[in-house]
Amino acid sequence: MSRSDLETDSPRSSKRPRGKILLGLIALVILGAGGWYYWQSTGEQETSNQPLIVTVDIGNIENTITASGSLQPFDFVDVGAQVSGQLQKLHVEVGDVVEQGQLLAEIDARVQQSRVEASRASIEAQEAQIAARRASLQLARANVERQERLREADATSQLDYDNAVNSLASAESSLIQLEKQIIQSLASLESDETQLEFSRIYAPSSGTIVSIEMNEGRTLNANQQAPTILRIADLSTMTVETEISEADIGQIKKEMDVYFTTLGGGQRRWYSTVRQILPTPVIENNVVLYTGLFDIDNTDGSLLSDMTAQVYFVT
Repeated sequence: MSRSDLETDSPRSSKRPRGKILLGLIALVILGAGGWYYWQSTGEQETSNQPLIVTVDIGNIENTITASGSLQPFDFVDVGAQVSGQLQKLHVEVGDVVEQGQLLAEIDARVQQSRVEASRASIEAQEAQIAARRASLQLARANVERQERLREADATSQLDYDNAVNSLASAESSLIQLEKQIIQSLASLESDETQLEFSRIYAPSSGTIVSIEMNEGRTLNANQQAPTILRIADLSTMTVETEISEADIGQIKKEMDVYFTTLGGGQRRWYSTVRQILPTPVIENNVVLYTGLFDIDNTDGSLLSDMTAQVYFVT
C-alpha cells in the first residue's frame, strides 16, 4: 500500500461528511420552526376573522342630557336666637330627630328675668295707687254734690263751688291716667315675659338636626341680626339642584322625566320629574349655568345632604 492511500483513510478526511450531516440537521430545525410559526399565525388570523354572534333582544334606546347636581333637603329652617346672652345649654346634637315644640337650647335669662320682676312690681305699685285715686274721686264727687246743695240754699260762694268742680275733674283725670299707665305696664310686662320665653328655644318644626353653628358658652348678640344656632331639615324628601348648561337648557322642560345616580349608590337609579327651572343663571368661569330642581322621596334615608348626583334628563 502506498503512502498516498494511507493519507486518504486518515481521520481528517472522515470529518467532512459529519459536518454536512450537522448542517442538514440545523436546516431541518429552522424549516420546522418556520413552518410551526406560519401555522400558528395563520390559525390566529382565521380565528380573529370569525364573525361575532350574539342574540338579538328587544330594548329601549334613550336620548339623555347629562348634568351634575347636589342633594339638599326639600324643607329646612334655621333656628336662631331672638335675645342676647350666653348660650348656656344645648339639648340636641347633630343627627338627632326632634319633634315640633321640643326644647333645643337655653340662653342665660337673668337679665330678662329681672325685667319681668321689675315690671310686675311696677304694676303692683300702680294697682295700689289706683285704690287711692278712686277714693279721691269719690270724695271729690261728694264735695261737688254738697256744694251744689249749698249753692241752691245760697250758703256757699261761687269760688268754693268752682274749686269743688275743679277737684272732681282733676280726680277723674288722675284716675284715668293711672289706669292707662297700668295698661301700658301690662303691655310692657307681656313684652318682657316674651323676651324671657325667647331664652328657651323650641323646635319650630319636626325634622333632623343637620348642623349646629354655636356651641355652649358662646355669647349671642341678637341686637342687630338673629344669630343662627342650628338647622332643622326634613330629610324625608330631598331636592336635587342641577346645573344645566346654556346649550342644553332649551331642551329641558317642566315635568320632563329625569333620573340620577350617586357615587355611593352603585347601580341604583332614582327617578323623578323636573319641578322647576330657575330663571336666573349662575355664571362660573364665563360659563352660564341654569339651576334645575326636582324632588325625590327619601323615606329609607339613603340620600344625605350635599351628596353628588349624576343627573340624566330623558329627552
